[in-house]
Amino acid sequence: MNAALDAHAARAAALAEELRAGAAGLAKETSNLFRDRVLPGERRLDVRAFNHVLRVDPHEGFVDAEGMATYEDLVEACLPRGVMPAVVPQLKTITIGGAVAGIGIESTSHREGLVHETVLELEVLAPDGRVVTCTPANEHADLFHGFPNSYGTLGYALRVKAAVAPVLPFVYLQHRAFSSAGAYLTALERHCAEKDAAFIDGAVFAPDELYLTLGRFAAEAPFVSDYTFEHIYYRSIRSRREDWLRTRDYLWRWDTDWFWCSRNLLAQNPVVRRLLGRERLGSRTYARIMRWNSRVGLTRALDRVGGMHAESVIQDVDIPIQRAAEFLDFFHREIGILPIWVCPIGPGRLAERFPLYPMRRELYVNFGFWDVVRRRERHEPGHFNRLVEREVTRLGGIKSLYSESYFPADEFSQSYGGRDYARLKARYDPEGRFPTLYEKCVLRH
Repeated sequence: MNAALDAHAARAAALAEELRAGAAGLAKETSNLFRDRVLPGERRLDVRAFNHVLRVDPHEGFVDAEGMATYEDLVEACLPRGVMPAVVPQLKTITIGGAVAGIGIESTSHREGLVHETVLELEVLAPDGRVVTCTPANEHADLFHGFPNSYGTLGYALRVKAAVAPVLPFVYLQHRAFSSAGAYLTALERHCAEKDAAFIDGAVFAPDELYLTLGRFAAEAPFVSDYTFEHIYYRSIRSRREDWLRTRDYLWRWDTDWFWCSRNLLAQNPVVRRLLGRERLGSRTYARIMRWNSRVGLTRALDRVGGMHAESVIQDVDIPIQRAAEFLDFFHREIGILPIWVCPIGPGRLAERFPLYPMRRELYVNFGFWDVVRRRERHEPGHFNRLVEREVTRLGGIKSLYSESYFPADEFSQSYGGRDYARLKARYDPEGRFPTLYEKCVLRH
């Protein structure tokens, strides 16, 4: 184990020297950002070697990994030791560093909070070339708490130490159907309060068709379903009241079809599905296709031919549960994308300590929606995304920044800890070598 840490230290020292010599942005093969960016032409830091899981300690309750380690690799390292990362984001290609610098969530978040609330220690390469170790109580506690939602503008996570949780081999699922948002949210709040399930999430297929999924660990299973090839997980929610999955398959239940977005790539067609094969079904393949389409503009051209005006609305928003029914009503009326993913976020003890993604100590509901709004009438760019942003702000919620954002600068600063961010920027990037959060997430530099 010392050899792994020594090798990591050598990689970190070499990368810091590259940064001091003038390299800046990251050169990497994967990204789970859904916004087009203007990439600068300067030399970029190659962080692809920072993909090692350094240590899994189930007795002390942590996993220690480099920032570019994917959750697929983390899960493979943890499960044989009888544990899993406390929060495992939905897609295999998400990296632990990315989930901390951005915002990571999944169906254990009703207990554990967001990914950054499970972090115990961070090693960050700061813009000035320093490698600093950050904990909640050391001299870099400000960066520890300010790093989440900074999207690489305060430095890069070279190593992350995060909590793990014990697992059993199987997960037993119950899909409970509801016909009204009020009854649905009441049940969701009750199950979160009672903590009677290890996993809680859900899906909205129509205003009067909502499903709450409860998952509980099990040592044995009477059968197991397979949603990694011919069968599609999200369809099973509507057709089955009970199900059983292997724990690994449960953690990646959404990845095979990118939730339900594989339908836009025709990958839910049985013929296309078989042509792709099991190994090519998943977020890694779909992300490549999406980025190719973004470059060549195929769907934009088809929309023009059809006389349609299209806007991607790919967002995750977190709404206090008392206002969640209002948000759903707005969303059905103004946006209309279906299905919608639903995931509760528990009132974490530490939630208020993270200034760039401020949340109160109360139950929130995450709504995830990822599709294109098409209309015959023309709107200004970002019209529908801006409607969402205004409503989220009005309801006292907050929006993740991994996709397109259109906030005015003053509103953005107020929503995302502008004063605290300015202090962090002055301490860790005094020369302004990296872009600001607003430049990166709204201006897309």
